[in-house]
Amino acid sequence: MLFKELGIIPPLLQAIEEQTYKKPTPIQIGAILPLLEGRDFLGCARTGTGKTAAFAIPILQNLSKKEHNLEAFNRIQALVLAPTRELAIQIGESFTTYGKYLEIHTGVIYGGITPKRHIKVLKREPHILVATPGRLLDLFEQGYVDLSHVEMFVLDEADRMLDLGMVKDVKLILSKLPKKRQNMLFSATMPDEVMKLVHTILKNPISIKVKSKPQKTPKIKQVLYYVDEPDKTSLLLHLLKEASFESVLVFVRTKKKADKISKAINQQNIRSKAIHGDKNQSERLKALELFKNREVRVLVATDVAARGIDIDGLTHVINMDIPSVAENYIHRIGRTGRAGLSGTAISFCSNQEILYLKAIEKLQHQSIVVEKNNPYPLMHLIIKENRKSH
Repeated sequence: MLFKELGIIPPLLQAIEEQTYKKPTPIQIGAILPLLEGRDFLGCARTGTGKTAAFAIPILQNLSKKEHNLEAFNRIQALVLAPTRELAIQIGESFTTYGKYLEIHTGVIYGGITPKRHIKVLKREPHILVATPGRLLDLFEQGYVDLSHVEMFVLDEADRMLDLGMVKDVKLILSKLPKKRQNMLFSATMPDEVMKLVHTILKNPISIKVKSKPQKTPKIKQVLYYVDEPDKTSLLLHLLKEASFESVLVFVRTKKKADKISKAINQQNIRSKAIHGDKNQSERLKALELFKNREVRVLVATDVAARGIDIDGLTHVINMDIPSVAENYIHRIGRTGRAGLSGTAISFCSNQEILYLKAIEKLQHQSIVVEKNNPYPLMHLIIKENRKSH
């Protein structure tokens, strides 16, 4: 089946074709037509199955075909809830990519940065809002968010919302939405608590379950350091003293942290560059060229900036921050150990990241070996060990 057989309008088809997608995935085939008809939908599918396009394309098409209601015009008409900032950003980028030839605006809000930036996003009056639950509730309670015109609601990665303790916030947000609306829920697994949400939110839904292939972890040595957040930079600099760390890709969560870590490495007379979304294309390409040519030993990157990086002979990948999307861990570490060469993936885990770590270990069906020779051990583990010995 082709995308044009799914009744998709030409402006969306053009944007899809520009992404060089040849055929819709099973979740897209199962979801797009019912969602265009306004049905509720339940999708059991992992990240990487094409599920974002499965709901983004119908939402964009339905909004573009709506007759303009002056009262609802320039109000939030579609709301997407995601468990993490990384996923929210990725979903927002997908809406922007597919909707580039439509007069539909998307806003993204999430925790971890100043609310002022998100207040500006909301003042631009997006038709589609992608949000993490906590930040959405904060801004709603301050009177910056109007949810009274929401006609389409998506709950993405419901099982991860559950793992991260967000269900209470989700239920509170649901109570603020109009009763009459189209609902979509996506989850990689369907535990009892998620099924309770399904019965609460969805009305006579179309259900699709996509069998995903088990994630294959590359044959790479994986090592874990439990470390307090303030000690992560010191631990990184300690490891980089080792000559075996010849070509190192360091992943961090934010652009600001990428610059800060790269600066700290350079101050130790180890050549480093940072790449992230605020760097222009020529700056990124220059940094990559220096790294590939071994003129720079350490490249510090965010997930978004590191997409498509393919470097031969990369000896180490270091996760200074554990990714909140478990699949991103597989993508990150797969950049080392290529072409039959050995590679090592090292992850730093603080107390706040243990839930993310468990999700990664569950995904790859194996625990990551904990490094015992750690000069900056996590304080609560030291206390636990001391208690055992008394």
